[in-house]
Amino acid sequence: MILTNVKVIAFDADDTLWINEPYFQEIANKFCALLEDFMPAHSIAKELFKTEMDNLALYGYGVKGFILSMVETALRVSDHTISAGVIENILGYGKELIQKDIELLDGIEHVLEQLSKKYKLVVATKGDLLDQERKLRKSGIEHYFHHTEIMSDKQEKDYIKLIKHLDIQPGEFMMIGNSIRSDIFPVLAIGAHAVHVPYHTTWAHEHVEQKSGDASFIQLANISEILDLLPL
Repeated sequence: MILTNVKVIAFDADDTLWINEPYFQEIANKFCALLEDFMPAHSIAKELFKTEMDNLALYGYGVKGFILSMVETALRVSDHTISAGVIENILGYGKELIQKDIELLDGIEHVLEQLSKKYKLVVATKGDLLDQERKLRKSGIEHYFHHTEIMSDKQEKDYIKLIKHLDIQPGEFMMIGNSIRSDIFPVLAIGAHAVHVPYHTTWAHEHVEQKSGDASFIQLANISEILDLLPL
């Protein structure tokens, strides 16, 4: 199958262009170990996830909301007895996360180099504005992209807004990402193309049951396979 009508290809950033979720899990594990005097680590992890979900509407997605949720969780599970030193450790974990080196996923740069010769490429991602802009600059691949859209969420309305900004029809748009919830379902719902490239580690919030029977839902084993779906 070759898709001949695509004009714009959008890429999710975290865990599609570069490694992200394993770093969050690494910091979450440190956080849980820090609070084991108050609760077993697996229980701390559940409390942290609950706090993140409760705070999504307030803080949105990204590293700063994660840091604030760690602080709030620490206060709650310790019944507000946590020391200033522990809070300082948590803030240090957050800064460590922000300062992580950017590690591109295998094959990404070659794919971008090939696709950029014929298609307009876009980054379409959720997360903290400053953090995502910083990661893109540090990645060394910013020059391949015509436009960067950092969204507060990825719903149908958000993709419709992006497509209108790009002045194309939904059928001329393709989204590539690792999250079925954020990168696939809403894109298919508006009549655009969606390509799922699974990543071995995915945030629990993004886990959804896959739908079958939609011809527009393409799943690849790795990002390099996209070059076989498009005329170059």
